Amino acid sequence: MDRSAITGPGRECVPSSSTSSTRKLTIDDFDIGRPLGKGKFGNVYLARIKKLEAIVALKVLFKSQMEKEGVEHQLRREIEIQSHLKHPNILRFYNYFHDRKRVFLVLEYAPRGEMYKELQRCGRFDDQRTATYMEEISDALLYCHERKVIHRDIKPENLLLGYRGELKIADFGWSVHAPSLRRRTMCGTLDYLPPEMIEGHTHSEKVDLWCIGVLCFECLVGNPPFETTSHSETYKRITKVDLKFPKVVSDGARDLISKLLRHNPTDRLTLQNVIDHPWVRSNSRRVLPPTCPAKKS
Repeated sequence: MDRSAITGPGRECVPSSSTSSTRKLTIDDFDIGRPLGKGKFGNVYLARIKKLEAIVALKVLFKSQMEKEGVEHQLRREIEIQSHLKHPNILRFYNYFHDRKRVFLVLEYAPRGEMYKELQRCGRFDDQRTATYMEEISDALLYCHERKVIHRDIKPENLLLGYRGELKIADFGWSVHAPSLRRRTMCGTLDYLPPEMIEGHTHSEKVDLWCIGVLCFECLVGNPPFETTSHSETYKRITKVDLKFPKVVSDGARDLISKLLRHNPTDRLTLQNVIDHPWVRSNSRRVLPPTCPAKKS
């Protein structure tokens, strides 16, 4: 693939579904490159839109697989939610199209890949890197919550890293646009499930606060805080908030994590207070990407 075709950070050159011309996109509009990842319902490929020479990630999902698992509603929700979100720390959704057997999602390409793989490679992250991620994810979730969107499945596997290593929230399959901001469905990943979900209570956007507390711990330590060999033991540790810090976690990070991992959702630190937390402020090295000036009409 021609390197000159890769667009720089901050540049957007992919037509969104609302602004694209009447002609529908097809697979023939793309040069398909290497696979970027595999999922239960299909694969993600590096791709280039021929006409625009824009590099994107093309998520290819098989209809038969999704119908078999009954998750078509999740895909519709993902498209509906992500297509309306525009934030430097949220993976952009540009467009979608389908043929008889497959659904194609045209997404922003995150060159540095999954945070999960990076964490496995490094073992754990230092305070500076973790605090930067905490500021980025808190700002992105603040943006989501203002728009009544709860993500509900924050974990390293659903976070990608952009051109400068900046965090990008991806995979809105479990997320929900909840005007009431209160839900009862149990979802998300076991190690990241908050007490209210395990106990079957209604939950609000504050589930995401719990998740970023778990994420902060996992980034600094290398594994999640309530991890055990059995589901039932993990559930017990979560409901008791059985939180034990290894020596490697600094006092400032302990303070932040302890204020997020509270059993009562209303006791959890707000996203703005996470951004303003002294440990985040003294360690974060967040850099906002350049933005294109608005076109004059």
